[in-house]
Amino acid sequence: MPRMVRLPRIAGIGAVAVALGVLASAPTAGAAVVAEPPPSTLPAPSPGPPLSLTDPRIFAHFDFSRGQTPENIALEPDGSAILTFAVAHQVVRVDKHGDSQPVATLPAVANPRTPVIGVAAATGIVRAHDGTLYVGYATGTEANGIWRITPDGRVEQFTGSDLPTDAFVNGLAIDERHGVLYAADAYLGKVWRVSLDDGSATTWATGAALERAGFVGANGIKVRNDSVWVSNLDQGTLLRIPVERDGSAGAIETRATGLGGIDDFAFAGHGETVLAALNATSEVALVRHDGSHTVLLTAADGLSNPTSVAVRHEKVYVPSAAFTTQTDPNLLLARLKDHRPKP
Repeated sequence: MPRMVRLPRIAGIGAVAVALGVLASAPTAGAAVVAEPPPSTLPAPSPGPPLSLTDPRIFAHFDFSRGQTPENIALEPDGSAILTFAVAHQVVRVDKHGDSQPVATLPAVANPRTPVIGVAAATGIVRAHDGTLYVGYATGTEANGIWRITPDGRVEQFTGSDLPTDAFVNGLAIDERHGVLYAADAYLGKVWRVSLDDGSATTWATGAALERAGFVGANGIKVRNDSVWVSNLDQGTLLRIPVERDGSAGAIETRATGLGGIDDFAFAGHGETVLAALNATSEVALVRHDGSHTVLLTAADGLSNPTSVAVRHEKVYVPSAAFTTQTDPNLLLARLKDHRPKP
């Protein structure tokens, strides 16, 4: 288990990286890859990158030796970033000046039994419009699941026993219009649907496309236009799952392949163009609607095992956890430039 000691490295941190879906390596050899949709279902290839990222800069640096490994991000209306620190199982706010303030620390677990790694870790985070934060906490114990941090600072477990202790909640997505959260389960290989009313959890989507192939499977997750999008780190894929009229999951579609080490992601604009954190290679890739992708940011820009992406207007936020580089966990900012012709 990683120990919070003032040393250049934390013993066992590579194991944490595996379980959180940020393993800096290529997908497992021989891993099952979900077939792409027939070519006829895909639009014609884009003539060139519709977007670019300019002026990248490190906005905030964190301390790896203190477990300050940013795993996921949510944004506040004023542009402040809310981050989860996986190893320290903390939530912090980075304001517009780059200063960090603690928001909450999830309760310590005496004997965590988290699948794959066996240590407690804070994972995905989303923010409701009223400022309530929902945070994934992987422990393998009764504390496992999704926790809620209210605007007045109360920290409480939100999900109950219907989310089992061997579930590994990774990415979270919120759909307030329908009163639900979606949670990607990196160990059991499924998507959970969680009621915002009472925290009850039910299995929403399953299938080989979501499963792991040795390490972790379903990882990042977002809601876009009556669909749920999910990344699978082991399979290097980006998936789309339609939400049917009755709220059930439709057939899983593979929208992009070859995204080795993909962690969480964000949509750029109102369409289906995605900016994806490729933790394995310390890159951010632009994934087009046709499934092709182009690398826009690299380690040379300051990335160090990036874990997630957030977009607000023309500003792009990329947290890096440095799980395997063990060098400079940080929050990078860049400017989004749109090259698409104006209507």
